[in-house]
Amino acid sequence: MNIFEALRISHATQRTLADQLILTQGDTPERASIFSELKRELAAHAAAEERFFYVPLIAHDMTQEPSRHGIAEHHQMDQLVGALASTERSSPAWLAAAKALHHKIYHHLEDEEHSVFQLAGKVLSEAEKLSLAKDYEGEFVSQRLKS
Repeated sequence: MNIFEALRISHATQRTLADQLILTQGDTPERASIFSELKRELAAHAAAEERFFYVPLIAHDMTQEPSRHGIAEHHQMDQLVGALASTERSSPAWLAAAKALHHKIYHHLEDEEHSVFQLAGKVLSEAEKLSLAKDYEGEFVSQRLKS
C-alpha cells in the first residue's frame, strides 16, 4: 500500500462519519458517539498525515505551499471541532456548526485527493510512497490508541 491508498482509507471514514453526524438530531447518545468517533479520527489522521505526508512534501518547492495550506486546514478543522464540542448538542447552533465542519472536511479531502496527491506523486519516489505509508499507518494507530 502506498501513502495515497493509506490516506484514502481514513478519508473514507471521515466522509462517512461527517455524513452521519449531520443526520443526527438533538442531544442523543448517537450524536455524541458519532461526534466522538469523528473527533478521534480527525485528530489521529491530522497528526499522522502532517508528520508522514506534509512534512516530507514541504521539502519540495512544488509541494511546499499546498502542504502548508493542508496543515492550516487541519488547524481550521480543529477549531471547528472545538466550537462544536463547546456547543450544546440540542441547540440548533450545534447542527449549523456540524454542517460547517462537514463542509470543511469535504473541501479539505477534495483538495488533497484532486490536487495535492497529484503533485506529491511527482516529487516522491515509489520507495518513499511505500515507506511513508508504513510510517503513517503506525503513527495513525498510535494516535488512535491515545484518544
